[in-house]
Amino acid sequence: MRNTLLILAGAIGAALSSPAAQALELKVLTAGAFKSTVATLGPEYEKASGNKLIIDADTVGALVKRVEAGEPFDVIVMTPEAIDGLAAKSKIAPFSRTNLARVGVGVMVKEGAPKPDISTVDAFKKAVLDAKSVSFIDPASGGSSGIYVAKLLDRLGIADQVKPKELLKQGGYVADLISSGQSELGIHQISEIVPAKGVSLVGPLPKEIQNYTVYAAAVGPATKYPDEAKKLIDVFSGPSAQALFKSKGMEPAGP
Repeated sequence: MRNTLLILAGAIGAALSSPAAQALELKVLTAGAFKSTVATLGPEYEKASGNKLIIDADTVGALVKRVEAGEPFDVIVMTPEAIDGLAAKSKIAPFSRTNLARVGVGVMVKEGAPKPDISTVDAFKKAVLDAKSVSFIDPASGGSSGIYVAKLLDRLGIADQVKPKELLKQGGYVADLISSGQSELGIHQISEIVPAKGVSLVGPLPKEIQNYTVYAAAVGPATKYPDEAKKLIDVFSGPSAQALFKSKGMEPAGP
């Protein structure tokens, strides 16, 4: 009997000390534009699993450098191109990429301010040129929208005229510069505009110059919890996510 109790106690102790019986911590690295989505969907996974998520956001460029330097993580959310580049260097678990959503670039002004016409390419150019100040993510910080906007202004032939009145954001929300009154016109991904307070979305860029950024998720190559990482990605691509994408100005990415 005594031996039986000892065996039973040992089995219970082993079960309680096993990963399945303990709350796990999963580290999620995410591009800034997807941070609010991850933060909203995360609790659904935490409630179902009992696990805890540690969410860390940065620009895509900065995340690539961090992962290349060997920073450990369980799940990462960024552009497919960046994930594929890391996968080629064995910094992503093979065949683990799942496309989640795509988001276009939009224009914002301070809440209550007049909204300029941006319905055509010429109207957009006029709105940018007429604005006293223009803000977008600093391309040097690695933000995908900032890199695109800088190239777009150059392609439209107005980069030199806009440069003196640019107020660039090093990372985070361009909306902060608009809501505070530091800048008059902001250009950023729509998912970064819709949830922000104190600003109004003027609208998306005209389709001729629109640029969509796709976001995808993948599993860390050295994660101790690959099954849990895959379950989390399922939440990021499941029914709740699809409804959330729409409310945040995003749409399904497709395969």
